[in-house]
Amino acid sequence: MSSSEYSDETEFLKDGPWDELYVITQYWKSDLEFYRDDLRFLHHLVDKYFMWITKPENLILVKELKKELFELNGRSKDLLEKVAKHRIQLGYLVEDPNKSDAGIIKTEHEHLEEELGTFLKQFRKNRKEVFKITEYIIDSEKLANVMES
Repeated sequence: MSSSEYSDETEFLKDGPWDELYVITQYWKSDLEFYRDDLRFLHHLVDKYFMWITKPENLILVKELKKELFELNGRSKDLLEKVAKHRIQLGYLVEDPNKSDAGIIKTEHEHLEEELGTFLKQFRKNRKEVFKITEYIIDSEKLANVMES
């Protein structure tokens, strides 16, 4: 993103439009709920294969992965709470755009957007890791043959 695009975006946020930012937070909430559900699925997937692991090195891989998924789950809950709080604040600004804390709320919006971007990168990385490790464990533990029986 060029600096002129960034300054245009900052100028756009300067005085709102608060109703559009309010709508954006609804999308954030929806996305975070989806990621939370997907994390639940990933936990289930890891747990499903965890009980079949016999090799110590695979146990270590899965334990670390489970730890990372647990941390991501906590971050998603934290972000959902922050977005809900922020959404309420934006709702007040939609009703009365001249509130004195508009600048703080704008800055909070920008920080939340950065946090969501960081979360999404980590989420995608861990999701790929879950499938890669699951595939590796199935192959290395010879689970494909066991599961077909």
